[in-house]
Amino acid sequence: MAHIESEEQKALRSAVAALGKRHGRDFDREALWSEAAKLGYLGVNLPEAYGGGGGGIAELSIVLEELGAAGCPLLMMVVSPAICGTVIARFGTEDQKRTWLPGLADGTRTMAFGITEPDAGSNSHRITTTARRDPDTGDWLLTGRKVFISGVDIADATLVVGRTEDARTGNLKPCLFIVPRDAPGFTRRQIDMELQAAEKQFELTLDDVRLPADALVGDEDAGLLQLFAGLNPERVMTAAFAIGMGRYALAQAITYARDRTVWKTPIGAHQAIAHPLAQAHIDLELARLMMQKAAHLYDAGDDVGAGEAANMAKYAAGEACVRAVDQAVHTLGGNGLTREFGLASLITAARVARIAPVSREMILNYVSHQTLGLPKSY
Repeated sequence: MAHIESEEQKALRSAVAALGKRHGRDFDREALWSEAAKLGYLGVNLPEAYGGGGGGIAELSIVLEELGAAGCPLLMMVVSPAICGTVIARFGTEDQKRTWLPGLADGTRTMAFGITEPDAGSNSHRITTTARRDPDTGDWLLTGRKVFISGVDIADATLVVGRTEDARTGNLKPCLFIVPRDAPGFTRRQIDMELQAAEKQFELTLDDVRLPADALVGDEDAGLLQLFAGLNPERVMTAAFAIGMGRYALAQAITYARDRTVWKTPIGAHQAIAHPLAQAHIDLELARLMMQKAAHLYDAGDDVGAGEAANMAKYAAGEACVRAVDQAVHTLGGNGLTREFGLASLITAARVARIAPVSREMILNYVSHQTLGLPKSY
């Protein structure tokens, strides 16, 4: 069954939890990234032939969830090994695999992912970043803009979603390109975010960025198949990120409810405190079950089934995370807004899982149309 973890997965969960506990809430991102890589956790989903652990998204989601539950999530795990590593492992050329996968696995190289655009929003069909061939050299020329792209400043390259023209129909189709960080014409501007996170957000501009023919990942005609090979793991990993965050907040609240005594009684003895925390725990556990199902389907090669489950998992985890954080802050009262307990910053961070990489409303659109067979509304 998808929701029953193997002994190896249980051992991985325990080991990563111990790593997270050692680093804790005040973690140094580079130090944690380096140690997680050295222990083989960052590349646990990548092929063994290229230095990875030979596991899948199920194992990688365990790593991110447990680090999040310890208060030290690594957001770039959603992007570098999960999206970019998976796409290259599945569709990249042998040279691309040899060039990128060992470094992504051992943490010495990272890759960002550029899909979101200022005017496209959730409509990937409106992406305006275009790639055209130079007829004289065979090079690609990319032009466009991206926004809310994580970790570009620390990434060696960005896997950019552009669109090329289908010679047969004239329609534009999505394609993926590896754009080195120092490519001429490739510039970035940091976005001033209220959200506090180790990874920064950027707006990217591509002004006739010239790339060699082999910068294209996979088949030019595969289109959405290759794109969603990266987006489904992204949704699973976003769920893991949210579940870990929710677990961290809930653990803080449980400890406080046990220790905080008013009128000679721990506040956790009162149902008004205990029941909402119990409900938050149930919601997080249910979200984890759907996340495990989605990861299992994806690793088994069922892209269609994984797409549905990954969207549901991301939705459930985002909602559960927001409720867990809100209830944790409420349980601590004024203390929930102090730096000492580390919950106030999660009020903003928790909403990320509702918004990114796809809004809950678009997930409801997907489920109502694709799963329930209702008329399409968008």
